[in-house]
Amino acid sequence: MTSEAALATGLLKGTPVMAGGGDQAAQAVGVGAVAPGIVGLTVGTSGVVFATTPGPLIEPEGRLHAFCHAVPGRWHFMGVMLSAAGSLQWVRDAIAPGMPFDHLVEEAGDIPAGCEGLLFLPYLSGERTPHPDPLARGAFIGLTVRHTRAHLTRAVLEGVAFGLKDGFMLIRNAGLGEIEQVRASGGGTKSALWRCILASVLETELVTVNTTEGAAFGAALLAGVGAGAWPDVDEACRATIRITRHQLPEAVHVEGYRKAYEVYRDLYPALKASFEKMGTLVFNSN
Repeated sequence: MTSEAALATGLLKGTPVMAGGGDQAAQAVGVGAVAPGIVGLTVGTSGVVFATTPGPLIEPEGRLHAFCHAVPGRWHFMGVMLSAAGSLQWVRDAIAPGMPFDHLVEEAGDIPAGCEGLLFLPYLSGERTPHPDPLARGAFIGLTVRHTRAHLTRAVLEGVAFGLKDGFMLIRNAGLGEIEQVRASGGGTKSALWRCILASVLETELVTVNTTEGAAFGAALLAGVGAGAWPDVDEACRATIRITRHQLPEAVHVEGYRKAYEVYRDLYPALKASFEKMGTLVFNSN
């Protein structure tokens, strides 16, 4: 911090200033997802899949962000879905206003995996990955009279997991290779049921860590490395981040989710033209 900057900001002259990173790059550092094969998953209002890569890879159709990482010498892929936990917020407000989320999700836990044929498209705000389409719309597909509020809630949890899997598949197919572990954070991962669904849909170990403010903590680690507290980012993560929960895929559900995901992937292409037409509908209010 120079004399002029100190005078302008009120900070002490000589205060070290370090380069940080974008929010998701810092988030990845904050949960320790800094090596290839360990993927960061954030289930907040939006959903983010973040994968460190050893070099500058690209997704041929441009459906993934590909940038320099906050970790020196590394790069990253990032996929973003616009309505992750935001989809759960929407369904709660629409069909059970005021109900605690824990109660709503507890109901969903009584419903079998696959929701008896009900699927949910989480495109409530359009979509970004893998379909960069502002006209995409949310939908429940497969509704019957036997479906209840609990079915709708579980379908939302599963639909968001399928949407996140879209990002995982793009990352894997673009050259990252095998995904060894997913480090999950964000409000949605507080739910044991949702963590179980995510692990089974993604077919990988899903863990949570001891840091709850991933991006801010990651920025602090980057500052610590710059100030000499640790020799590099990898060592900073090893010294401060601990795994707190493990969730393995439930083998009994993996095959069923594979088949449901195949149907899920067919839905957007089948409905895309209808979404476009819906955006042009005009009704006379008189």
